[in-house]
Amino acid sequence: MGLTDKAKGKAKEFEGKATGDKQREAEGKVEQAKGEAKDAVQHVRDAAGNLVERVRDEAEATRDEAEVTRAQREAAADRR
Repeated sequence: MGLTDKAKGKAKEFEGKATGDKQREAEGKVEQAKGEAKDAVQHVRDAAGNLVERVRDEAEATRDEAEVTRAQREAAADRR
């Protein structure tokens, strides 16, 4: 996601260094940092999505276990 920003930033930084343009060099560094930030945000989004999926899976497993336990209790009560 931030790869484009990082690449463009690197090019600007290189251009600034090559021409002695400190402003262009700084712009390049800022753009690279923007790319890094976008990557970090995407990483957090991915981690949050994975966490939500795990919680859903655990809730479903717990619900399934509760159903089995309830069915076992009902079966035991019917045998009495």
